[in-house]
Amino acid sequence: MAQPATGLPANGLPAEAQPATGLPADGLPAVAPPAAAAGAAATPLARPEVEALQAYSAPLEGRRGLLRLDFNENTVGPSPQVVAAIRAIPADHYAIYPEYDGLRQAVAASLSAAAAAGPSLRPEQIGLFNGVDAAIHAVFQAYGARADLLLTTSPTFGYYSPCARMQGMEIEAIPYRLPDFAFPLEEIRAALCPAAPAGLAQPPGRPQPPRLLLLCNPNNPTGTRLAPELILELAAAAPHSLVVVDELYEAFSGDSVLPLLLQRADAGDPFAAYPNLLVLRSLSKTAGIAGLRIGFAIGPAAVVDRVSRVTGPYDINSFAVTAAFAALADQAYVDAYVAEVWRARDWLVAQLQAAGVRHHVAGGNYLLLWPGTPVVQVEAGLRAAGILVRSMAGKPLIDGSLRVSLGTLEQMQHFWDVYSRIDVGSGA
Repeated sequence: MAQPATGLPANGLPAEAQPATGLPADGLPAVAPPAAAAGAAATPLARPEVEALQAYSAPLEGRRGLLRLDFNENTVGPSPQVVAAIRAIPADHYAIYPEYDGLRQAVAASLSAAAAAGPSLRPEQIGLFNGVDAAIHAVFQAYGARADLLLTTSPTFGYYSPCARMQGMEIEAIPYRLPDFAFPLEEIRAALCPAAPAGLAQPPGRPQPPRLLLLCNPNNPTGTRLAPELILELAAAAPHSLVVVDELYEAFSGDSVLPLLLQRADAGDPFAAYPNLLVLRSLSKTAGIAGLRIGFAIGPAAVVDRVSRVTGPYDINSFAVTAAFAALADQAYVDAYVAEVWRARDWLVAQLQAAGVRHHVAGGNYLLLWPGTPVVQVEAGLRAAGILVRSMAGKPLIDGSLRVSLGTLEQMQHFWDVYSRIDVGSGA
């Protein structure tokens, strides 16, 4: 990981305090290709960036039948309308390649209705992807090249870095500000703009602006929220950088740039003043169809077109398309689920406060907590009781914490009942 604008790496230690590991700044060793056995043909090597790449991975197996508080998914499943729509697909349609007619229009109408004012988004401003992970990958394929710079924050969603590395990009990840994980706005401004604000030096060796600025808002895993007005200011100040806003958790905070863009729209085009802005959205966290994989990129038609060029013609399957139509038509279900998550969050935070458990909660459908008992022991104890959470071990600034996804009130009451019996070290 490249040195952040503060002059410190993401782990917050000065250069002289860094351990002499001989490893890159992110602490991950380069992976050498395995040696060929005697007499065996050598395995063809991939690009150098891929040979050195450590793939992003997550514990995906063995999760069914458990209380899933580890991946920030919807914890109850989709709307009955979604289930009915999928069951109604005729068997002979399984043999037909997917069709996407009308889906971009449905997404545009849903997002525009949320703004309640201004013009509507246009279908050509909506990109369809096999989940937002695929959209992120496509952004890097379309816009990232060797020696280009990705500017982002730390800690944040772990998939950004491998996508940048596979393109040979450099990474500058600026830490959130302790103790409350505040957004490092001035440091981002200094790194983003060639002319740094007064009193802040431009990072050495960075005469050109970053190729990509990628912001998760609210941020996963810290929940840090950045006002939409400030995001638009950053985009306007860096016309040569593509500013990508990952809004997967926006429904749980309301911090989207899209309503503001629609309200400020010039000549009917919400992106006329921000041709370098791209927004990512999903139905995984709210509508309960993470297993079907569908995500959206919303932005200027020219940017959406370029990102879509590096995808396949049938990346999204017919079941996901059908589910998306049904989910978009049942906004009331999503609104009710979000309201239930907020109710559960308020209840759980009250328990944590009363028990004196260190925690951090901001935006998103998740929170961080620091057990008094060793985190490995707590995570294992919860799993033994049928509850999954996500350890943040090794992540900058939040090492030793657990990220706990928020579900329904009943689910969080069950979590707390089990957790308070396991984490005896915190007084819970």
